[in-house]
Formats: sequence, structure tokens, C-alpha cells
Amino acid sequence: MGEARWPSFYGGVMVVNLERNGFQQVAREQLPWLYALARKLTGDGAEDVVQECLVKAYRSFEDLREIEAAPGWFRTILMNCVRDRYRRSASGIDESPLDEDSDYSLYGKIAEEDPWPYSDTVHVDFLHSFSEEDVWAVLDRLSPKYRIPLVLVHMEGMSVEDVTRMLGAPKNTVLSWLHRGRKQFERELWEYAVDNGLLKEKARSQ
Repeated sequence: MGEARWPSFYGGVMVVNLERNGFQQVAREQLPWLYALARKLTGDGAEDVVQECLVKAYRSFEDLREIEAAPGWFRTILMNCVRDRYRRSASGIDESPLDEDSDYSLYGKIAEEDPWPYSDTVHVDFLHSFSEEDVWAVLDRLSPKYRIPLVLVHMEGMSVEDVTRMLGAPKNTVLSWLHRGRKQFERELWEYAVDNGLLKEKARSQ
């Protein structure tokens, strides 16, 4: 990901000229990981979410008492932006019927298809065939309702209780989203590998 762009104008604030109390310097130090986290959570919407985060942070910069607390402070604002942006799709009770993804098993699919029959570590070989960009692409295939709790719990280390409070959803609903999200992610991993020739490339390299 290239260097983050500072917009000439956003939300009524001239972000490119933000100098109040050293905001620009502090914010620039946070941008790389802010974009990385927003990318995990929102996919292609990462830039908009980060810009919204910057504007809100600028407007309340006087609330940041210590520079050392900046990472946690910015993270909280970003999380709130993500929550507000996707609340409609990531709240309420999930009453949709269980679909075929609910019982999907990537482990079973790999064992059944056996893409590298001469390998003793076929499941590890499968995962190693994905680059970082491939994983991003698979995450982008998930709906926000499933991707957000999946990333927060399994990549960011948040507890289910914290995610429940953040999304304003019942705990059982979040647990359901996590289960379905994991299964959807497993299915999309396999389909992405098939669609993009990862299995063939691995087989040719052996």
C-alpha cells in the first residue's frame, strides 16, 4: 500500500493543512496501521473510513492528553467509524436460515480433492499457496456482517463481549456471525484458489 493521501478538503476541514497542536505529525505516524486495520475491516472502503477517522480525531484532538496514548485513541475512533458505517448490516438478530456454508469444512474439502497427492502436508501446502494479497482478496469476498466480527476477534484479538458491545448486537448473534464468517471464509479460500489457478501453480512447481 502506497503512502496515504491527505485530501485537500474533507468534511469541512482542510486536512492537508492540519497543524493544530501537532495533529498532522501525530496522525501521520498512525496512518499506516490505521489503513491496514481499516482495510481488514472494510475492504475497498478503507480510505473513506480512515479519512472520516482523521476528521473526527482532528475535531476532538484536545481530548488526547498524552501523545503516548495516540494509538489507542485513534483505534477507538476508527472502530467507532467502522461501527457507524456498517451498523445497519452488522446489527440485529440474524434470522436467516442456515445455508450450506454452515457445515462447510475446508479441511474435508482439501482431503476430498487431494490437490497434491504426493504431499504429506497437503493442508499446509494449500495455505502456503496464498500470498498476503490473496488473503486480502478473500476477505473482500465476505459480507461486512461476517468480516467485521471475524477480523476483530481472530485478527485483532478482541473478545466476543467487546465485539458485542461495539456492534450493539446480542452475544448469540455475534457468535452466529463468527461461525458463519469462518465457514464462508473457508469456502472462499477454496473457490479463490480454484478461480485463480493456485492449485495448478502449486502442482506445476512440484
